[in-house]
Amino acid sequence: MDELNLKQLTLAVRTIADEKNLPEDVVMSVIEQAIAAAWRRDNGERDQEVRSELNVKDGTAKVFVGREVVEVVGSDAHEISLEDARKEKADAELGDIIEDSYEVSSFGRVAAQTAKQVVLQRLREAEREVVLGEYEDKIGTVVNGTVQRVEPRVVRVEVGKASGIIPQSEQIQGEFYSVGSRIKVLIKDIERENRGPQLILSRGSESFIEYLFSQEVPELETGAVEIKAIAREAGRRTKLAVASTVPGVDPVGTFVGGHGTRVQAVMNEVGDQEKIDIVTYDENLEQFIKNALSPAEVQKVEIKEADKRATVYVNEDQQSIAIGRGGQNVRLASRLTGYELDIEQAVAQAADKGPRKNIEDSLLDALEENTDK
Repeated sequence: MDELNLKQLTLAVRTIADEKNLPEDVVMSVIEQAIAAAWRRDNGERDQEVRSELNVKDGTAKVFVGREVVEVVGSDAHEISLEDARKEKADAELGDIIEDSYEVSSFGRVAAQTAKQVVLQRLREAEREVVLGEYEDKIGTVVNGTVQRVEPRVVRVEVGKASGIIPQSEQIQGEFYSVGSRIKVLIKDIERENRGPQLILSRGSESFIEYLFSQEVPELETGAVEIKAIAREAGRRTKLAVASTVPGVDPVGTFVGGHGTRVQAVMNEVGDQEKIDIVTYDENLEQFIKNALSPAEVQKVEIKEADKRATVYVNEDQQSIAIGRGGQNVRLASRLTGYELDIEQAVAQAADKGPRKNIEDSLLDALEENTDK
């Protein structure tokens, strides 16, 4: 019989801890969980409350089986009557947990296999937990990674000791990832659901763009300029609202860089198909909305503060620019300003105020007036 020898197991604790770079108490707890699982397999029932304690000194283990004190016992494996409980513990009350203990020295073959599986699975989880723990304080930073595998919905990327995933929602639309290529990724989060901890990476988030600019614009570090808001549709377009805290510093120019070098460096990383608009943030909401809709020229803005909406009037030739392809320009401007923007044609607005003269007519009138005199 392939038995599980507890003496060997106890000796293994230190070796495993050293090899896997895990604290001994973590390895101990994993092995104790395995012993409990193996005992339940050999002697108990499913769902039984079983825990174990390993004695490292003499290589023995105790298993404790908990049963709840109830009025009417439905299952002997899980419950005990108040009367029987008081034989073991004089002051037992309803709802208490009474533990029976058993000495354990070895297990049969099937239970030994169960224990082995539990140990391997839990050690893998503990290892990942330790590795990911090192990334806890790196959330929000960008690191270099290597593409390991490209799957239909996720891209697996190796970053240092850990491996993470870029879900579809965090990828740049239209970007091609090839196995073995090196890419920059933002560490977005550590998800601890389903199958153990998972590192969530991103290239499509607003924070990724923000980080790339922080690498190119030293004035961000010194606080001379700041990013007030970002709205992004990864792979298509990003709008950035920027401001300067120092009089005389042009925020947009600072982000664009001489000959556009700074913004170009960011575009090189996210791909040239993504357009980046940098606009000036303004405390005056009407002006900010006008700036956010650039490159469209806006005639006037009517703000409905209560609904967080604004109607924006533009000339006919500017309407399609303001809305953008597939409504993208107005959508991003809405997200940037936090107001739902409705684009209207300005001509209809002006019609009831009599015919609107354009600038050339006014100029000609003025010249005629002068020649009459």
